[in-house]
Amino acid sequence: MRIGLFATCLGDTLFPDAVKATAILLTRLGHEVVFPPGQTCCGQMHINTGYQREPVPLVRNFADAFGDASIEAVVMPSGSCAGSVRHQHRIVADRYGEPALRAGVDAVAAKTYELSELLVDVLGVTRVGAYFPHRVTYHPTCHSLRMLRVGDKPLRLLREVEGIDLVELPGADSCCGFGGTFALKNAETSTAMLHDKSDNITATGADVCTAGDSSCLMHIGGGLSRIRSRIRTLHLARILAATRTTPDVLTEASV
Repeated sequence: MRIGLFATCLGDTLFPDAVKATAILLTRLGHEVVFPPGQTCCGQMHINTGYQREPVPLVRNFADAFGDASIEAVVMPSGSCAGSVRHQHRIVADRYGEPALRAGVDAVAAKTYELSELLVDVLGVTRVGAYFPHRVTYHPTCHSLRMLRVGDKPLRLLREVEGIDLVELPGADSCCGFGGTFALKNAETSTAMLHDKSDNITATGADVCTAGDSSCLMHIGGGLSRIRSRIRTLHLARILAATRTTPDVLTEASV
């Protein structure tokens, strides 16, 4: 399959290893990964903050960048960005676009997937040849859980990783408190939610907390670092890309 890779803003600027891991994993599974050079922000941050007219050029650019018919699927290591493309782009196009934009948005949305969705639902795999000999707990991020409804797909993938000790996270479906600008506008509430999430992660005794969104891992990782926790955060893609011959090296700030 020819798969278009969307890096996302956070992936491009702060956490490129998650994007690289996605490409490495899919290539190892025998697929052609292409990176359309014209891609930019998907516009999610504008839409979520209430600026729905402003991201029209971003929505149009995304549809143009990934609208090539030779790209059979579009993947991104982010449930929130996948959710924006699949659900919010059509809202923007309906309100402020034109028929051609709506058609382009619908065509790309129909082939856009978060990583675990692509692997399980489209490629039909759960065992990807990964090796990760660490104690791991999984945090299901809000957009992947509630907007995309990925369910247990990430857990099904993690259960097939060789050497992993996967432990259940108490209160897993509770928000970590990030929510983009929510963490800024409602800092005290966000901090309280993060405190609860950090306590639950700590209770697992895990070495690593993983998730499908670098944004949530950034928030959680910051909270864990402030309490001097030994637990590290690591994107799901990096765990799935790790093998015996090419292991992922855990660092002080792995996301």
